[in-house]
Amino acid sequence: MARKFVDCREMPSESNCSLYISGEEDEVVRAASEHAASVHGHEDTPELREQIRANLKDEVSVPASS
Repeated sequence: MARKFVDCREMPSESNCSLYISGEEDEVVRAASEHAASVHGHEDTPELREQIRANLKDEVSVPASS
């Protein structure tokens, strides 16, 4: 399964948050919604989670160096 990410720097914010969350889709949505509620004062609702899910991007994997 492809890893997904969300980057707070790409969202409008008064706090200039720089958090970057990556992982499997459900993990990222859960963590990002909890972060949005606890740090940015949003209400953790199904609508917020769907908005986050719609803004997820595929993380490009970089091969490990030997």
